[in-house]
Amino acid sequence: MSVAELFDDHSLRPRQLTPPVITAPANQNADTVSFTTWLAVTGATLGAFLAVINIQIVNSSLADIQGAIGAGIDDGGWVSTSYLITEIIVIPLSGWLARVFSMRIYLLVNTALFLAFSVACAFAGNLTEMIILRAFQGFAGGVLIPAAFTIIVTMLPRSKQPVGLALFALSATFAPAIGPTIGGWLTATWGWQAIFFLNLVPGAVMLAQQCVAEDSQ
Repeated sequence: MSVAELFDDHSLRPRQLTPPVITAPANQNADTVSFTTWLAVTGATLGAFLAVINIQIVNSSLADIQGAIGAGIDDGGWVSTSYLITEIIVIPLSGWLARVFSMRIYLLVNTALFLAFSVACAFAGNLTEMIILRAFQGFAGGVLIPAAFTIIVTMLPRSKQPVGLALFALSATFAPAIGPTIGGWLTATWGWQAIFFLNLVPGAVMLAQQCVAEDSQ
């Protein structure tokens, strides 16, 4: 092979390097969360906060409630126990009930019932009425805890779920810590009925957030 033929061989020629083509990811806007979605998430976590705080806030005022409704020392514990029992019962049932009635209807109806039974507890005249009303309040309030977790997991993209779960964890840990303080102060200032009326303002805010978020979507 001659020198000319050697240099004419294509296999020996230097290859031309082409710069890599950088393409934008197709899902670059997939992690964008709308304002209405954050409304739904914050409203759901607020509901979980109310459901948890109603355990401790009543325990701190139990002595005043017992005296007002004529309950004995041993019987007054049922005011808190009835709430906890129904709350524990409804939590594992919430997944099935949400599929039956849809999450929208299930959450909005139980939020309204939770507020209604909260007001009714403030007007209870005896131990039996208080136990029954607290049981219904716990049944409606127990829905708010798993519903908040479900909304965070289903409505937020994977990259934003840690933020939603952090809000959920904050509500679950902050409510028991601040509940006795708020309950004692409200009872000493305005009476034990105020601990049940306290749910109305944040509950109405939560209900409005959920309605706006659902209507927008």
